Amino acid sequence: MDNAIRAFMTFLELERHASHETVRNYVSDLRQFQAFMRAEHPGVPTLDPATVNTESIRAYLYWLDRKREKSTSMARKLASLRSFYRYLQREGMVGLNPAEAIRTPKQPKHLPRVLTKDDAAALMEFPTDQAGGSHRDRALLETLYSTGARVSELVGINLEDLRASEGLVHLRGKGRKERIVPIGDVALRAIQAYLDQRPLMDSRDLTTKRQRVSSPVFRNSRGGRLTTRSVARIVARYSNRLAGGSVSPHTLRHSFATHLLDEGADLRSIQEMLGHVSLSTTQKYTHLATDQLLAVYDKSHPRAGRPTSVRVVKDVKP
Repeated sequence: MDNAIRAFMTFLELERHASHETVRNYVSDLRQFQAFMRAEHPGVPTLDPATVNTESIRAYLYWLDRKREKSTSMARKLASLRSFYRYLQREGMVGLNPAEAIRTPKQPKHLPRVLTKDDAAALMEFPTDQAGGSHRDRALLETLYSTGARVSELVGINLEDLRASEGLVHLRGKGRKERIVPIGDVALRAIQAYLDQRPLMDSRDLTTKRQRVSSPVFRNSRGGRLTTRSVARIVARYSNRLAGGSVSPHTLRHSFATHLLDEGADLRSIQEMLGHVSLSTTQKYTHLATDQLLAVYDKSHPRAGRPTSVRVVKDVKP
């Protein structure tokens, strides 16, 4: 199975253009399954992928369940096995996909947390109320909220990706997909203020047309490109001061989309800005907006007077 996993890794990297993190997650899931199978069959020196059947994978999922693995994690690991065996089928290494017939574990239905517009505005100001302020952190938060970028896209922004005169920024997304999205004046001014206080050799005027060298916008204290983990820590540190507690960078992405929808933006435009392949992925924000609207109504209207489970009255007749 080792050779099959290595071949699958190569396929993901060269043909699917999967990110390093995606490949690492696939391999981690497959190695765990491989270790389980070896423990179940200690007398077998090597595991042939063709000997794995549907019952083997069911036993693996049962083992994960007994370990109290989350259903979301189990679903991901099953999906990894499905993708792995689809690849082996195409390559003629196995005849059947043993994971295809297994239903995905039922997922809990929950909506992602979204900041209120007031909380989002407050979060943007937190870095500036410290002694001396933090230009980088303010610019980082403003950019996340202004563009809806994933954290991996944020840290990948280079100086030449900023087209300030047009109000645009070039993002590199999942699977090496690229897109150009709007970025607001407030975020651009915050970035310019951050660049201005960096060492002179790094400072750039975003309004000029001159050629700029490839250089990360967001850097750590050593001058290297900021990591996704560092961004998560920065967002958590400032957002911890909000009433609802700390949030992740992805919460700003959710807030970006929901607030646009609240202000009348259409789903197709939001889909393009978020880089979603399917419109159905974007449609979850309609539920977020509706739930927030109803929650505000229930809390604020003096004559709401209805159970929280009641949501919409349909076909009211005179």
